[in-house]
Parts: sequence; C-alpha cells; structure tokens
Amino acid sequence: MNRVDSRIEERLQSQEFIQDPYPTYRHLRETDPVYWSNAWQCWVLTRFADVAAMLKDSGSFSSAGRLAALIDQLPPDQRARYQAMRDHFSRGLIHSDPPDHTRLRKLIGMAFTSHVVENLRPRVHEIVARALASRRGAGTMDVMQDLAFPLPTIVIAEMLGAPPEDRDKFKAWTTGIVAFQGTGRPKADMMDYSQESLLQMRAYVRSLCAQRRFQPRKDLLSLLVAAEDAGDKLTEDELIGTCVTLFIAGHETTTGLIGNAVAALLRHPDQLEIVRENPTRMADAIEETLRWNNSVQRVFRRVTQDLEFAGQPMRKNQTVVGVIGAANRDPEIFVEPECFDISRTGNRHISFGSGVHFCLGAPLARLEAPLAVSMLLREFPNVHLAHDTIDWLGGGLFRYPKTLPILLR
Repeated sequence: MNRVDSRIEERLQSQEFIQDPYPTYRHLRETDPVYWSNAWQCWVLTRFADVAAMLKDSGSFSSAGRLAALIDQLPPDQRARYQAMRDHFSRGLIHSDPPDHTRLRKLIGMAFTSHVVENLRPRVHEIVARALASRRGAGTMDVMQDLAFPLPTIVIAEMLGAPPEDRDKFKAWTTGIVAFQGTGRPKADMMDYSQESLLQMRAYVRSLCAQRRFQPRKDLLSLLVAAEDAGDKLTEDELIGTCVTLFIAGHETTTGLIGNAVAALLRHPDQLEIVRENPTRMADAIEETLRWNNSVQRVFRRVTQDLEFAGQPMRKNQTVVGVIGAANRDPEIFVEPECFDISRTGNRHISFGSGVHFCLGAPLARLEAPLAVSMLLREFPNVHLAHDTIDWLGGGLFRYPKTLPILLR
C-alpha cells in the first residue's frame, strides 16, 4: 500500500476542501493518482484514464455491495443496527451488475429514451416559465430554491406518479439518505440520519406502489409495479429500491447542474456573452459545466478480488472512489482543464459515468438544464450574482451551491 500523506489526509477532511476541492485533486493527480486514504478508508483515483477504466470494468470494480461494504466495516453490534440500510443498498439498479442490472436497466430505460424525454419539453418549459414568472418584480431570486430544485423534482415526481407537492419530502429524504456516503468511512451519527430517512422514503414508495396495484395510471411507477406483478422481472425489494433511486437521481443531480451552470456563467462574463450572442451555445455551456464543476464528484466501486491496478495492490472488498471532478480536469485529456471554456471541442467528460452504468437520466438532464438556464437569462437579461462568494454543499457525493441568490436587475 502506498504511503499515507498526513497533509492530504488533513485536506480531505477540511472545510477548505469542501469549498474548493480542485487544488487537492490536482495535487493528488500529479503526485499520488492512486492514493490510499486513511481518512476515507478507500483508494482514491484522480486520473481520467484510471477512473474511466474503473467505470468500464464491472468485473473487477463492482457496484454490487459497494455501499453495503461500507456498513460491513462497522463493529458487529453497529452492523446489525443498520441491517435495513445494508439490505437496501444490496440490490436495485445502481447497486447491481449484469445480469441483474441489465434486466432492470432494460425495463426502466424505456422511460428515459431521447424520444420520450423530448416529449417532456413543453411541460419542462411550462414549469420553468411559472417559476420565473413568480419572481417578476421581486428583484431577487435564489436559483437553487426557486428554480434548480423545483424543476427536476416536479418532473421526476410526475414521471413516477408521485404528488409534486411532496417534493419537499423528497429533498429532505434525499439529503438524509446520501449523508453517510462520500467517503469509505461512514460515521455513526450520519448512519442514523441516513437510515431513518431511507425507512421513511421506502414506506412512502411502498404506499404509492400499493395504490398503483389497485389503480394503475399511465406513469413509470405503474409500469414498474406491473413488472413486479409479472413475477419474473422485478421483485418487491427491487421495485422499492429502484423507485427510491429514481426519486433521488431524478432531481438531485440536475438541481446541482442547473445551479452550477448559472454560477459558472455569471462568474465568467466572457462565456456568458457567448451564450447571449448565440443562445444555441447553451448546450455547450451545460456540457462544459458537467466537465468543469460536476454536481456528482465521486463514484464508488467495490474491488471483487485481489488485484493490481495502476501499480497498486488492491484487496478484495476494498472501496475504490473514482473522483469524477478530478478526472474531468486531467490535462492529459483536456487542454487548459482549469479554464471554463464553453467553446471547448472534444469535451469527453465522464460526468454521466461510462460502461454499463452510464446514467439513464442523461437525456433528461440535457433537456432540463439548458432550457432552464436559457429561459432564466432571457427573462432576466441583467441578472448577476448577489454575492462574490458561494457557500458550496460538500463532504459527500454532491457539489453545488447551498443557495445561489441573484439580482434580477
């Protein structure tokens, strides 16, 4: 195992890292790109090639049991206490590998094809227009609370068939469920918070599924329930777990993407001017945001067998964290990677993953984010940030502004 660097260990646990992780990423990528962290109790990969290789090799780096393995690190008495959470994270779409993953992905993927998603455009436009109209005359707006959170939450709720007015519950549960993630060493207080949030959300989803069995609708939840009732496609645990995943992934990542895109453009007036002069470049701005400051910073895998990877010996059941945020700024792949440049060509970011686990929701994010940001800039052409500094969410999987107040005139 490589040498543990006390300075890096301190950085990984610091407030400075939360607010700006990129200098630490760069240092690791240049000096110790396959690094064992005692603080995180996992391998940390920061080079593009290594992260991409990990994502593509589900045989050696498995999604199955990757989060359950974190719980298994706990002492036996604590481990038993979190059995419900361990069971949940042992099955489902993003917690499995082929062939189970293939079966689940084929079923759910029908709801996220480019054609199906494009048909959502009028509804997305309507939601954004309503959100922006509510701020006319106000002079200020919190991008996160007023736009970035409501839009994807309403869309995924409607797709699944959940009442959109329950969106505040989704946000609270999501925050809790992912709280223990982000490193390879979960803390007991975060585990309690996560498990309670998970149990509440699972109960909510179970209730919705029970309703659909008696009153099917034209929504994704009814489709999944019908598949479970068929007996050979989706078990009840897979049904509940997959629905929880869709609720979380369907809004959290795009919420972050919208917030990050607005922040990046308003902090880079030259790039904002490009979009203003040519609105069709907004898609490029979103792709560059995904590369430069992705809302999902890290992905986890479990080592399936003793192996050597990039010159380092890894042991079975160790956790490996691929740092998307570091890989997307690797100078071996990207020219001037620290620069936010929407005119960049050949933007090969891996923010939606790679291989069999490539994000199903990518088409939806690529619809919602450009439309939301474009309409915001068109409705409020003189918009600018209310503050020079941004307080970033951090410490876990996600990175985006906690709040993003802007002045509309």
